[in-house]
Amino acid sequence: MRTLETLSGGEWVRTGEWIDVHDPADVRTPLARVPALSAKDVARAYDHAERGFAVWKRTSPFERARVLTEAARLIRARAGDIAADVTAENGKTLAEATGETLKAADFLEYYAGLARQGYGTLLHDVRPDHRTHTQREPIGVILVISPWNDPLITPARKLAPLLATGNAAVFKPATETPLAGLHFARALHDAGLPAGVLNVVTGRTAEIEEALLDDPRIAGITFTGSNAVGNRIRRRLADRNVRFQGELGGKNASVVLRDADLPAAAKAVVAAAFGQAGQRCTATSRVIVEQPVYDEFAGLLVAEVGALTVGPGTDPATTLCPLSSPKQRDSVLADLGRAVEQGATVLTGGRADSGRPHGCYVEPTVLAGITPEMAIWWEEVFGPVLALRAVDGFAAAVEAVNDSEFGLAAAVFTCDLGSAYRFADEAECGQVAVNTTTTGWDVHLPFGGFHDSGTGYKEQGEEVLRFSTRVKTVAVHFGAPGRADG
Repeated sequence: MRTLETLSGGEWVRTGEWIDVHDPADVRTPLARVPALSAKDVARAYDHAERGFAVWKRTSPFERARVLTEAARLIRARAGDIAADVTAENGKTLAEATGETLKAADFLEYYAGLARQGYGTLLHDVRPDHRTHTQREPIGVILVISPWNDPLITPARKLAPLLATGNAAVFKPATETPLAGLHFARALHDAGLPAGVLNVVTGRTAEIEEALLDDPRIAGITFTGSNAVGNRIRRRLADRNVRFQGELGGKNASVVLRDADLPAAAKAVVAAAFGQAGQRCTATSRVIVEQPVYDEFAGLLVAEVGALTVGPGTDPATTLCPLSSPKQRDSVLADLGRAVEQGATVLTGGRADSGRPHGCYVEPTVLAGITPEMAIWWEEVFGPVLALRAVDGFAAAVEAVNDSEFGLAAAVFTCDLGSAYRFADEAECGQVAVNTTTTGWDVHLPFGGFHDSGTGYKEQGEEVLRFSTRVKTVAVHFGAPGRADG
């Protein structure tokens, strides 16, 4: 079993307490261990971040870009080892882990490019001989809390823009999947990131939550995870001037209209629903089908699901990996059991994989006979489960999509351009896809949901600068002394 250190104040440190990391394909033997930091260690991380910010905010944007570009190069050079660890700790297939690794490098490269640009606007000034502009500045020390489902790409999505704009970070990776985050930190460290700009807190959340969230030096918190935890953080920040960026839950729907290319729609829905065993925030969870094509589409869908190969992520033949932990497996199985009790019909799947008792496997599942009253219709499952429902007409389909507290992603499959644009206008979601998957939003595309799926601050693209920077307005009088008005 490997023993890893964590990054704090520019040094790789360890403690006397450890957290074991397990492979969800076979949880019997730990594959690595990482330091379990204490509340005092967290306070020291904020000390380092405060000092690091003082240096990094004054560092040339071109030097910041150089560091991010070099870190991207190192991640690409180490992609084989990094992807292997992502698969080992998370369970996803090696192909999925490799894609995640390369996309993390893409985030660094994209924001390295943005770091070279000026962030601001030239404004007209009513006063003569004045030139006024806005400029964007870093906000300070940002706490980054990332989940276990995308242990490398989510930190990259969050850290790359905040580092590019001159902020410092305290980064808390998920307890179940810390290895990927440590790889990301090592690439930045080896690329020359100054000491203290990035500090990684590996630890048990229950033991360090207060120290993580209550430090007065926090200027912002970016969090991806459950609504329960996100709302708890929001309440904790209610009387503090701390920005909160939350990417929370989802109950994403794909609509199949009667004029859709049904075989293509079935392939896209299966890809969106069962990639990473359904453990994506944008995974399709509900399928809404117009009644005249419901039976035909259900048959195509079940056939596509039947072609999936369940197995460990290290097996090249695997197309459906294990879930990320025994806890997550058991949660999904409980959701399935409740759905059947409430009247859902299992078209395929619905059980744990009895042939792999030491792994976190759940069969890819399609449920029919779904009604809006069933919990499976409105609760996030975060596993390889599709709930299938028939509706009468376009308006009913849109109503079903919007019948949710969430509003992250939705898709429509149709050959009618009018229906496509009407759906884009009427779907209450931050991400809308037409004839493609609810998943797969690239680094330059603004990302984030409506309603209970997120907060006002988007991730990705230039839109994320609203979170990681503040706006200053500067007016310069360049005329003769005494001519300024006001």
